[in-house]
Order: sequence, then structure tokens, then C-alpha cells
Amino acid sequence: MTNKEKKETKDEELEQEAQNNNKHEQQQEECCQHKDEGKDKHEEHKESKKDELAQLKQANDDLKDKYLRAVAEFDNYKKRTLKEKADLILNGGEKTISAILPVLDDFERALNDKTDDPKAIKEGMELIYKKFVSTLESLGVKKIEAKDKDFDVDYHEAVAMVPGLGDDKKGKVIDCIQEGYMLNDKVIRHAKVAVGQ
Repeated sequence: MTNKEKKETKDEELEQEAQNNNKHEQQQEECCQHKDEGKDKHEEHKESKKDELAQLKQANDDLKDKYLRAVAEFDNYKKRTLKEKADLILNGGEKTISAILPVLDDFERALNDKTDDPKAIKEGMELIYKKFVSTLESLGVKKIEAKDKDFDVDYHEAVAMVPGLGDDKKGKVIDCIQEGYMLNDKVIRHAKVAVGQ
């Protein structure tokens, strides 16, 4: 091989080597770009996960706060109702006592009166009785009607049976021995009655 041919071969080899180097550099650049893109995508994914985790933590903290507030409110409600219940037990009769005190005043005035007139005394007692009954009615207390009514165990308590009055009196209240009373719709004392047999 001549020098010229050697030189041409060497130039071709150098050119080939330069082309290979360029290809290799291009491949490395592409690879780096892919790595950078992968890193960017990986970083973006990592950031979105962090954001999502932060949102979940915030939501969890909000729910925990709401829960603690609800528990505290319920606890306060329980304490308040217990206090109100205790106040009702201690002072529940206050309204009743306040309503009855004027009747007591009337009794004291009647006792202090020195009249000997039995008619005046009876009229005074009747007035006090009517006032007392109306006071009880204003508090929701009412008398249970018993005389000539059908015997009802919900309202009456039979203390005597009266035989021989006929079929029309059977199971009926013949006489009321002690009045019964209701407070609103609840029986607080059954009427003690004699029932026909």
C-alpha cells in the first residue's frame, strides 16, 4: 500500500471514528435527556404524592378537630342537663308551694277570726276549699269522677263489693269512699270505691 492509500485509509478510519464518536455522543445526550425526563417525571410524581399526603393530613386534622369539639359539646350538654335535673329535684316543688301559700294565708286568717257564727265559719271554709280546688286545677290536678261510672282498674280501687242491687248496678261504682286524683294525665291516687256485685 502506498503512502497515499495509507493516508486515505487513515483519513477514512478517522472519519469513521469521528462519526462513531458523534453517534455515541448523540446517544449519550438522548440517554441523558431520557434520564432527565424520567427524573423530572419522578420528581413530579413525588411532589404530587407529597401534596396528596398533605391534603389527607389536613383533612384528618379537620375531622379530628370536629370530633373533639363534638365530644366537648356533648360533655358540656351532659353536665348542663345533670345540673338542670338536680335543680328541678331540689326546686321542683317551688311552683306548687308558691301556688298553695295563698290558701294557707286564708286558713290562717280564718283561724285568727274570733267569730262564733257557724254559718260565717262554714261559708269561709267553703270559700277556702273552692280556692284550694281551683289552685290544684291550675297546677294540673283534677278529681277522678267515680260515682255511677263503670269500674275501671286504671282509675279505681275497689275496697268493698255491694251485692243484691240488680243487674244494672253490676260492675258500677256505687259509692266513692276516698276521692282519686290525676296530675295532668297520670293517676296520682286511685279513687277508693264500693262496687256493685
